[in-house]
Amino acid sequence: MTTQLLIAGFGGQGVLFAGKFLAYKGLIEGRQLSWLPSYGPEMRGGTANCSVILSDEPVGSPIVSKPDALIVMNLPSLEKYEDSVVSGGSVFVDSTLIERKLRRDDVKAFYVPATALANELGTPSLANMIMVGKFIKETGAVSADDMEAALKKVVSARHQDMLKANLNAIKRGFEC
Repeated sequence: MTTQLLIAGFGGQGVLFAGKFLAYKGLIEGRQLSWLPSYGPEMRGGTANCSVILSDEPVGSPIVSKPDALIVMNLPSLEKYEDSVVSGGSVFVDSTLIERKLRRDDVKAFYVPATALANELGTPSLANMIMVGKFIKETGAVSADDMEAALKKVVSARHQDMLKANLNAIKRGFEC
């Protein structure tokens, strides 16, 4: 099984963190993978993106031009990447920040009010992890077991107090 995922949003929305978490989760599960973050001027408020490939076989190229799944955190990202998703793929939309529906009917659409849910949890910066939880639930690209082990790899030492909040955000994504 191979899943090619593109995560996109504004710099500061945790797009790269979400991708890194999924990459570590795949690594812990013994999967072959690629994690390709976008570093550049996008990180200062423009559109940032991250490609993640999770596979049972070696990954030949880290480039994701036709993703099986797309997580979008803002309207410019949806506008830019919606048409790139393969027919039959999945698109996960933060419906708090993106009011429009998909223009396509050949993909599965999941509208998740992630930013609103993150605010309800008291962790407005974790909408990304709510989206990740929904992605894992709907695609099964990685196992739902032992999220904490992967989070411990990506949550920095100075932010260990956010470990439980990240777990709660992933759980909340599973629930919606």
